[in-house]
Amino acid sequence: MPEQIPSAENSIQKIVDMQHKIAEEHVPELPSVGKVLVPPPDIQVAWNNIVLTKEQIYINEYWLPGHTRTHKGHIVSETQPAGHHVHTHAIDNDYTDTETKTDTLKVGDLVSVYPQCGGQLFLIESRVIKL
Repeated sequence: MPEQIPSAENSIQKIVDMQHKIAEEHVPELPSVGKVLVPPPDIQVAWNNIVLTKEQIYINEYWLPGHTRTHKGHIVSETQPAGHHVHTHAIDNDYTDTETKTDTLKVGDLVSVYPQCGGQLFLIESRVIKL
């Protein structure tokens, strides 16, 4: 028996359904607010009635306790007269400074949660507050 050709209406409906499915898969997921249950490095965040674990989370490295930053620069300035010292000295120096961050996210902190990869991974970017 010969294969029947689908009607134009049926073919168009299949194309519309396919386009709708593709569009739904590409809708960006909006950020929302979560609550820190366990601080970094073993971070856990309550979000949307689930608990996100460190295996599912990307976190800004600045939130890791002990994160170190090095700063380099050049200062050009002049000392200011003080008290009975009326003369000044030119300052024209390179500098390098190392800073170690000691603050981190704490239990109960509210954080921004950005779903990634269809809600399989999550970006925790910043601590937020409700005014």
